[in-house]
Amino acid sequence: MMKTKMLIAVFAASLVISTSASANKPVAIVKGMMDVTVKHDGKDVKIARNQNNKNTINPAFAKTSRPCPPFCIQPAKLAPGVETIAELEMIDYIRKMSAGDSSILVIDSRTPDWVKKGTIPGAVNLPWTRLNPAKGADPVSILEILEDKFGVTESEGLLNFSKAKTLVMFCNGMWCGQSPNNIKNLLKLGYPSHKIKWYRGGMQNWETLGLTTVPGK
Repeated sequence: MMKTKMLIAVFAASLVISTSASANKPVAIVKGMMDVTVKHDGKDVKIARNQNNKNTINPAFAKTSRPCPPFCIQPAKLAPGVETIAELEMIDYIRKMSAGDSSILVIDSRTPDWVKKGTIPGAVNLPWTRLNPAKGADPVSILEILEDKFGVTESEGLLNFSKAKTLVMFCNGMWCGQSPNNIKNLLKLGYPSHKIKWYRGGMQNWETLGLTTVPGK
């Protein structure tokens, strides 16, 4: 009888250990920081990582071999003066913008069909076609974007970028040419390269790390 009780106790203890081992362990952004609260469409959104230790990547970003062209691998440095950033820098820019820094604008350069599937909290959508003359963007519409959204001023045909916003751009990832297209067209217009930041990893890396997304408009 005593041996039976001991066996039951050992079995119960093993179940506790097994359950404890299989339980989800916390997934922080960095050590000591579980989440960051930012603004998206005027509402508070917490950026955090998925807490399910068995979570897998969104199937929309699981393909490894999209045809090139157009889905070619982008360089680490897109253009002289344009800084390439990663997730922590992106979160920091969103946090500053949410805290009231109006000199920063985070831009999702993808087409609306992709944005509807989910975007980075705090981002606004500016499809790459809207700054691309080859895709039908006319000079008047481009100037309106520069003035109304980016803080650029115009006088007698000359563009003044002294109060232009710092633009933080991204698209679908290291194989996506949509944000690079926006950036290259802005540089052609004279936009200061030091006021452009490029999140090369884009949604591919954001999703891979299990970071929060929100439905895009």
